[in-house]
Amino acid sequence: MRVLLVEDEGRLADNIARSLRESAGYAVDVAVDGDQGLYMAESSPYDLLVLDLMLPKLDGHSLLVRYRQGGHATPVLVLTARDEKQSVVRLLNAGADDYLAKPFDLGEFLARAKALVRRGAGQHAPVISIADLQLDTVERSVRRGEREIALAPMEYRVLEYLAHRPRAVVSKTELLEHLYDYNWEKFSNVIEVYISGLRRKLDDSYPVKLIHTVRGHGYVLRPSR
Repeated sequence: MRVLLVEDEGRLADNIARSLRESAGYAVDVAVDGDQGLYMAESSPYDLLVLDLMLPKLDGHSLLVRYRQGGHATPVLVLTARDEKQSVVRLLNAGADDYLAKPFDLGEFLARAKALVRRGAGQHAPVISIADLQLDTVERSVRRGEREIALAPMEYRVLEYLAHRPRAVVSKTELLEHLYDYNWEKFSNVIEVYISGLRRKLDDSYPVKLIHTVRGHGYVLRPSR
């Protein structure tokens, strides 16, 4: 999953980005002002936008309004120092999905961020089940039947993205765009390597296969023999 954080306070931005990367396994891009944030939000696909209100150049509320007017449905979590009722109502009416008033607990922030990512993908429960596969998006753990499967961090991220889109064909380009940040060079066979590892760990010992290649289109997570 890929997150855009628009925050001009450097220390806070570093702490949030580190938590999202280390505790949630998300790829994170950071914008330091509203103009840059709007440009990045409209230029790349994101699974969550974390938006501070008090930004230079373009304030967070104006960014949010313009982003929603552009037809973007990505969940938005707003960070605000103003928790007055009127400000909250204005934010929600502008298209925010949730908000946190500063200062906030990083654990609560991560829980809300993960919930919004799930909601944006149409998943509401933290545990995703596909056939006998269970993926716990809170614990970042995977089981198939009674067996716990140990995955490398990037293998888990690929699987989680596919699990949020069960039975949908996901292209290699889409996976790259949602699993890596702005600085990643996307012309690589790295996705094939992770898919191969997932097949070896999740499918080789089971009659029902879960990960399939749709030649020329991408990959799909669905049970079939």
